[in-house]
Amino acid sequence: MINVAVIGIIAVLMAITFKKGREEYSLYISIAACFIILLLGIGKLEVILDTINRLQGYIKINKAYINILIKIIGITYVTEFAASLCKDSGYQAIGEQVELVGKLSVLAISMPILLALLDTINNFLTVR
Repeated sequence: MINVAVIGIIAVLMAITFKKGREEYSLYISIAACFIILLLGIGKLEVILDTINRLQGYIKINKAYINILIKIIGITYVTEFAASLCKDSGYQAIGEQVELVGKLSVLAISMPILLALLDTINNFLTVR
C-alpha cells in the first residue's frame, strides 16, 4: 500500500507542476499513474478470488453464482476506473454515463441471482 501512496503523491505533484505550462502532460501523467496503480491493485484481486474459491468449498454454492460475483467485481472496478478518468479529464457527463451503464450492467448480470433468491423465498413460503 505504501508504494501505491508514494506513486499517487508523486503523480499528483508532477501533474500540478505541469498543469501551469503544459496542461496536456498533466492529464497524461494522471492517466499513467492510474494505470500503474490499477496494475498494482490487481494483485489484491487474487486474494479475493482465492477467498471466494475457499468459501465455495465450505458452502455448496452454484459455480454460476460465483462466476457472476466475479464478473460484478470486474465490472465495478472497470467502471469506477473509467468514470474517474473521464471526470478527471473534465468530462463529467461522460463519466456519469459510464457509471450509469456500469450500474445497469451489474443489475442485468445479477438477475439470475435475484431470480434464484425469489424462487427460494417462494419455496419457503409455499412449503407447508
